[in-house]
Amino acid sequence: MLSREQIAMRVAQEFKDGDYVNLGIGIPTLAASYVPDDISVMLQSENGLLGMGRYPTESEVDADMINAGKETVTAITGASIFSSAESFAMIRGGHVDFTVLGAFEVDVSGNIASWMIPGKLVKGMGGAMDLVAGAKNIIVTMTHTDKHGNPKLLGECTLPLTGVNCITRIITDLAVLSVENGAFVLQERAPGVTIDEIKEKTGGKLVAPDSVPEMQF
Repeated sequence: MLSREQIAMRVAQEFKDGDYVNLGIGIPTLAASYVPDDISVMLQSENGLLGMGRYPTESEVDADMINAGKETVTAITGASIFSSAESFAMIRGGHVDFTVLGAFEVDVSGNIASWMIPGKLVKGMGGAMDLVAGAKNIIVTMTHTDKHGNPKLLGECTLPLTGVNCITRIITDLAVLSVENGAFVLQERAPGVTIDEIKEKTGGKLVAPDSVPEMQF
């Protein structure tokens, strides 16, 4: 299985030169440190930063420079800092090309549940509902199962939804999958992980070709 950092590395391979990208809390924020050297992307944070850089070294830490998860970050040359109201106007106006979000559940209809588990204290939805409605492309990063081994890729989400019919691509610690025609379609598998293992740990309909390439880093 992939580590959190390896998932973030694979996510960063999805970015294209010139993209405006929003990174959600958790694994997605790690992708800022793995943007390929041969492309330029502008990382946007809903708390009001455009041009977010990698995580800082100890000597670079500025407690006032944070991402949406309240982690300290750096800013690239030409970055802009503004109010969260302006940041959400960018998101709602469709000016973000790409967003990467974590999730509790995703189902075969492309629905995502990422903000609430009834009876448990969670931080809230943040900008997720705006992002799934306003971003042009959405990728979900998550572990394939929860800590008890239960699938998080389901036939139908059981938790309150963040967005409906909006997810087309998922990168987990086991696989890269697309959501197509009411099924998860297996595109890549983590090194050493078998197709049978992925099938066993997927709760919704899974379509897998006879041969599935391993992820490359």
